[in-house]
Formats: sequence, structure tokens, C-alpha cells
Amino acid sequence: MKSEDLRFEIMEQIGIITLNRPKYRNAFTPEMLTSWAEALRICQKEREVRAVVVTGEGKSFCAGGDIKDFIRTDLRAWEMKNFLQKKVYQVVRAVARLEKPMIAAVNGPAYGAGMDMALMCDIRIASDRAEFCESYIKLGLAPGDGGAYFLPRIVGTAKAMEWLLTADIISPEEALKYGLVNMVVPHEELLDTSIKFAKKIAAYSPIAVRITKKAVYESAASDLEHHLDYISSQMALLCETQYYREAVKKFHDPQPD
Repeated sequence: MKSEDLRFEIMEQIGIITLNRPKYRNAFTPEMLTSWAEALRICQKEREVRAVVVTGEGKSFCAGGDIKDFIRTDLRAWEMKNFLQKKVYQVVRAVARLEKPMIAAVNGPAYGAGMDMALMCDIRIASDRAEFCESYIKLGLAPGDGGAYFLPRIVGTAKAMEWLLTADIISPEEALKYGLVNMVVPHEELLDTSIKFAKKIAAYSPIAVRITKKAVYESAASDLEHHLDYISSQMALLCETQYYREAVKKFHDPQPD
């Protein structure tokens, strides 16, 4: 990795990405974004990696972009456009291309683009110290990192609109109530729980996991007949795999306890 502000390791089939600027609440820099996207590309490429966990070092998950260079009255439109397209969106696109499940272990506040980065993940596990906020509106901005795309797909249009337009702080309890997160756990157990969850997924057929993930997301943009055609084709392929054959053998010839 080119940036010391992001740690990446592969541990027992799990790629672990840690945002490592705790002094700045893990606000990301252009260099961090490049390293983040690179780590995701490695996770996609390496067959050893079955799932990915992303978390933050210290008390925050991510405060979004380090916008000190953009808090000025002479900011030009092309500067913002270039920063988003060439830097921020390289992570968004790398996540979109990742065929393996990605889990956000939200250890603390996730604000603005930091919240959006969590929304991009397939599963969100929150610490009881986590909180969320779509804070763009406070700066006179719109959600620039995909929040207006991801949030309504997760919690529904009405609730997403409320959070996007008010910048209300969302507690872990409220996040769980509306399905923003899958579970809330004691802070000290967050990383272990998230890695254990990732390992549970990693124990299954990687082909079946990949196809299931794709089927879920593609169903949102297809009608039922197209979905059934796709999934029947994939089932035909899966029944030829060694994973399926071994599972069937165990079913018909269970081992004694």
C-alpha cells in the first residue's frame, strides 16, 4: 500500500482494510483512496480472499473526505468534479466490481462520505458506540459519494429522504430499527464479531456466494422472468461443482456424531 494511513492484510481468507488516521477521525485523503481501491482490487483478484472487512482505527469509522482543501470560497466546480471522479469514485467502483461479500465493521461515527462508504458494503455491523449522519446538507452540498443511491435502497425512500435532508444523527439503535445495520454489538466485540461473520461466509462455496451476491443486486434491475432465467442457468452450473457434490454426499451419508 502506498499510504501509511490505510492498513491492509489478508488473514485466514479474510481481507481486512483498516482506515488509519485516528487523529483526523479517519477522514480520507487522495492517497488513502488510491490505496483503498488497490486493496479492493487485490481482494477481487486473490482467490485466497473469500470476504472483506473494512473498519476504522481509533474512535471513528470515517468522517468522510478530508475537506480542508475544499473549505474555501474560491473552490472551482471542476476541482470538485475531478476530486470525486478521479479519487473518491475509484473506491466506489472498486466496491461495485467486488464479487466477494464486504462487511463494514462500524466502530464509531460514520459521517458524510464515511457513512456512504459503509452503505456500499453488503453487511454492516455496528458497535454500540457507532453513529451515522448524512451531513452534506450542512455544508450546502448533496450526497456526493453515492448516499442518495444506496440509502433509499436499504431503508426505503421516505426514511432516506428524512436523513438526507435533515442531517440528523442516527444512533445504532435507530440504525438497527430501520435496517441500516444488520446488528449492533458491544464495542469491544465488534472486530471479532465481524471477522467471525466473514469467516462463516468464507466457509461456503465461493462460487455460490459470488452468484448469490450478484443475483440479489441484479434482481433490483430486472423483472422476475429475467431473474429466473439467470438463476436457473447459475444453478445448472453450480450443480456441476465439487462443493455441491460433496454437500450431497454428506447429506446422503452423514457422519455419526
